[in-house]
Amino acid sequence: MRFLISTTALAIGTALAVLPAAAGPALLFEPSTGNILYSEDMDNQWHPASLTKIMTAYIVFGELKAGRITLDTKIKCSERANQEPPSKVGLPVGAEMTVDTALKALIVKSANDVAVMLAEQIGPTYEQFVDRMNAAAQRLGMTRTRFKNPNGLPDEGQVTTARDLAKLSRAIVTEFPEYAGYWSMTEVQIGKQRLGTHNGLLTTFEGADGLKTGFICDSGFNVVASATRDGRKLMAVVLGEPSGKDRSIRAASLLEHGFRQYDWKQLFNTSSIDTVPIAADARGVHSVRHTVTSWACGNRVAAKKLRSAKVKVKQARKQADPNRTAEAKPKLKPAQASATGSTAAPAKAKQEAQAKPKSAAKAQSAN
Repeated sequence: MRFLISTTALAIGTALAVLPAAAGPALLFEPSTGNILYSEDMDNQWHPASLTKIMTAYIVFGELKAGRITLDTKIKCSERANQEPPSKVGLPVGAEMTVDTALKALIVKSANDVAVMLAEQIGPTYEQFVDRMNAAAQRLGMTRTRFKNPNGLPDEGQVTTARDLAKLSRAIVTEFPEYAGYWSMTEVQIGKQRLGTHNGLLTTFEGADGLKTGFICDSGFNVVASATRDGRKLMAVVLGEPSGKDRSIRAASLLEHGFRQYDWKQLFNTSSIDTVPIAADARGVHSVRHTVTSWACGNRVAAKKLRSAKVKVKQARKQADPNRTAEAKPKLKPAQASATGSTAAPAKAKQEAQAKPKSAAKAQSAN
């Protein structure tokens, strides 16, 4: 569901008539309790893109903890891994790397070829590894998730939800705290290559300490972001943003809203990612390719028009009722709601970002 715009915003109706809203599901929660601080369409299915690799890492961490492999175990690049499209390390067939290096490449570089290498090593086959991913998803209560591959490259059947990603992300930080350092790395050296993270929040948001980004044309720009301040960790799930900058700004707005608004009332919050019933109107997966500001994804002109229309909607809402509180409009993105509260700066930055769209990564990157 979306917040219904007032009649003062109808001037932009033509622009919006041909394009659905770009923003996808969002969820802000506290991993220590599972309590939901904010949610928007959290049960709608979405393509996870490279957020898939959180599950791939979860399976690998489990193997490490069980002692079946070590960080020094060597894995080999197969023909299948070598043929995977970017993002990738680009190893030749037969080349090897340690599990430690593979995890760094998987999480920091979002390497699709390395995800396949890990799957083939641990599965012990590619297909068996995917089966293990789906078994783990069911065990964690990810009831609206289905994996078809270990890296998140396009597949119509590869779907998840913001709530399911929250359950997975909570599990990986609580069950495997010893590997938390992988999620906070901003770069990794592999041979002569120095590979940087796609997660801009790690260098721009106070307290940011993980997790992972994802992008394919059909999903838009996704992220699961975590941050810790004064001993309190919060996580945000953002799906379907039209650019990497929008993705970062919306996640930062959610987290900032959470840290600034969190108070004693949360002690009585019983809304949990485990207990809130799945929304009766939860939607199936759909593509947002036409809203993504990337030449590789096609309709860049339409995406620009939509972004401009969204700015006009925000301005019209503010002019119509400048005193409207965040609590009175629960379906707004926090970046919009914060214009009347403590997170006005992220909202302003969001509008500035919308005025200056940039090209995104390649369509197949799943980064």
